[in-house]
Amino acid sequence: MQRAKGNATAIDLASRVLLPFLGLAMLVLLTATLARAEGTTISHGYSYFGSLKYPADFPHLDYVNPDAPKGGEIAISNERGTFDSFNPYARKGVPGALASIGTERLMTSTADEIGTSYGLIAESLEYPEDQSWVIFTLRPNVRFQDGTPTTAHDVAFTHNLFMEQGLISFREGVSRIIASVEALDDLRVKFTFQPDAPVRERISQAGATPVFSQAWFEKTGARLDESRLETNMGTGPYVLDSFDINERITYRRNPDYWGAELPINIGRNNFDAIRIEYFADGNAAFEGFKAGAYTYRIENSSKQWATQYDFPALTEGHAVKAELPDGAQASGQGFVFNLRREKFQDIRVREALGLMFNFEWSNETLFYDLYARIHSFAENSYLEAKGLPTPEELAILEPLADLLPDGVLDSEPFSYPASGARQLDRKNLRRASALLDEAGWAVGDDGMRRKNGQLLKVEFLERSPAFDRVINPYVENLRRLGVDAVLNRVDNAQFVDRRYAFDYDIITDHLATGYEPGSNLEQSLGSKEAAVSVFNSPGVADPAVDAIIDVIRNAATKDDLIIGVKTLDRVMRAMKFWVPQWYKDVYTVAYFDMFEYPDPLPPYDLGYLDFWWYNADKHEALKAAGALR
Repeated sequence: MQRAKGNATAIDLASRVLLPFLGLAMLVLLTATLARAEGTTISHGYSYFGSLKYPADFPHLDYVNPDAPKGGEIAISNERGTFDSFNPYARKGVPGALASIGTERLMTSTADEIGTSYGLIAESLEYPEDQSWVIFTLRPNVRFQDGTPTTAHDVAFTHNLFMEQGLISFREGVSRIIASVEALDDLRVKFTFQPDAPVRERISQAGATPVFSQAWFEKTGARLDESRLETNMGTGPYVLDSFDINERITYRRNPDYWGAELPINIGRNNFDAIRIEYFADGNAAFEGFKAGAYTYRIENSSKQWATQYDFPALTEGHAVKAELPDGAQASGQGFVFNLRREKFQDIRVREALGLMFNFEWSNETLFYDLYARIHSFAENSYLEAKGLPTPEELAILEPLADLLPDGVLDSEPFSYPASGARQLDRKNLRRASALLDEAGWAVGDDGMRRKNGQLLKVEFLERSPAFDRVINPYVENLRRLGVDAVLNRVDNAQFVDRRYAFDYDIITDHLATGYEPGSNLEQSLGSKEAAVSVFNSPGVADPAVDAIIDVIRNAATKDDLIIGVKTLDRVMRAMKFWVPQWYKDVYTVAYFDMFEYPDPLPPYDLGYLDFWWYNADKHEALKAAGALR
């Protein structure tokens, strides 16, 4: 039996701790377990690259306060107006905020590691050297929120439910990795993998399986693909308490939560209640915060952050304004062209439109210099492509030379040039004009560009009023270029409907690669699913990208993975289907002074709903001062 990397296995621990106290029957059972595990690895966690940070007997995560008190309420805002469902897995409907809060998975990640998973619902996992299958052994005390036991049969049922009723793109992606799921008994479930599935993704994909109650679905007749005002019956620490459509949602901590004393949960799930207040837009939400309608705010408006945090609750010391470190990869936020539209098939058109966004002017004039420009799909991480291609990158790129955009093999990664201090950068305007001329979009007598009698029109589809002040100057610059550009701001329901139907020219989306990407790239950037995947907002369907995704999926070492992601970053930047926006390496937050957090925070998660906690004495002081509603 092989040890999990750097850690004692579950059997090792049992042998060391329990053998002196075992009776004959237990000894026979342990011997049978050892025989079954011969030639396999048994562990409490999994990491394809490197070792696990936390051993099997860890008392709690390093970044939590194990003595954090339980209690109180944290209230946050949602600025998208409304919701009409608590099923986040349906294509139709607008799910309520945190609708999946009651769902847990077989394994879970941590906020201080990359690419590792530890048992949550699963107590341990067992797999052979070739990782052709994995068996998860469930914790015997896991319970659904109605108190019924969670079994391996529920795991198999949930997987099959997603395969029958889940989003098409999700079903296709998972089915290329997982061949079958079988409950061996009440506590053991076996995942068998497709023979050609990348080894690196097999166990991680299986461990990410959420678990729902088969009995609940069968009793209620609920479907995974329907919009409904009931949550899926899961095992999580919070349950839906109450809601008012268009106004608020409250989740309460389950006092009978099965996993409260689990080491990975110590110091977490500290609030008795999580409340979400709904507002029509960001301005209304900010006013609500100032008035004490909710108690914790992540500020995404640089203007508000720089100019409007002078309200009484803050100046009187009732509220806190803080910039907390964020060490995570940037989100890859940018304006995304829908390549399914014929007008965006020409790379010259895409580059021309991209040149007209003036980040430098926007940052100084609109953002108060709070942001940095994104250039890479892996910005703020070691995965960003830099400089000329390395020999290792060229080994991937050169066989694809005929498929690559100009400059990929012999130039630094593409970045849009910095613009000048004026809203309209004339140097970039001249370059953009030349590109559109080359592409056949000629300027008419009315100053607008046409090709084959068709006007060059682009629509920015947006749902947030906060983006008006960013997009409107961009629209003005495009109109100076001769493009019939408009901003169409719609409500959230319309946006979701059009987004899922690919009925847009340009939207804002987040396209970061992540730290250890794999088959998820097929859903977000691959040709096979470009026509149906809601995750592939640009509609990328490119053979060179497909080939590099295959390299990444099959990376055998961490170095191979890094090289593959850098190569993909280099190629996608050269394709210019994305006009990168901005990011910052801090969280800008404000909250009423009754919440506390571990110091230092972990690098990859702010964790305000996870491992922050409530100070009852401070809350009473705020109430006495009349600072809260």
